[in-house]
Amino acid sequence: MLTERQFTDAAERYLDMVYRIALNWFRNPADAEDAAQNAMLRLWRTDTDFQGEDHLRHWLVRVALNECKRMSAHPWRKRTVPLSECPEPVFSDPGRQTLYQEVMELPAKYRVPLYLYYYEGYKVDEVGELLGLKASTVQTRLARARAKLKIQLLEEV
Repeated sequence: MLTERQFTDAAERYLDMVYRIALNWFRNPADAEDAAQNAMLRLWRTDTDFQGEDHLRHWLVRVALNECKRMSAHPWRKRTVPLSECPEPVFSDPGRQTLYQEVMELPAKYRVPLYLYYYEGYKVDEVGELLGLKASTVQTRLARARAKLKIQLLEEV
């Protein structure tokens, strides 16, 4: 079980990451905040003995994804808000923000693996483990996501 100090440290380090994962999933800041809060509540209540920072980070990503799936099951959660209406940009660099907005336009089956791979730095096999997919499926989705993203970016130019 985490002490109050350990929980506070973990929340300060990983809350933004959990929020970004949820925002990527829902494309809605309010739902993303709810999912992030629920994931942090699960962290507070867990009795898991974490074997280091990587274990904690991986556990939080898994909990965040599961929370997003759970919340998505409710029909009244089926809403999105354009990223332009988010209260603040996700990234301070305008170029990264523009690219991120293009990524957010992709279908979820491509968007989530792409986000975990490029923005959170997970390897293909780790993304597969987090999403319950084979590594080959993740590679295929990443390739298709890059192709779709390339088309979207060329259309804008």
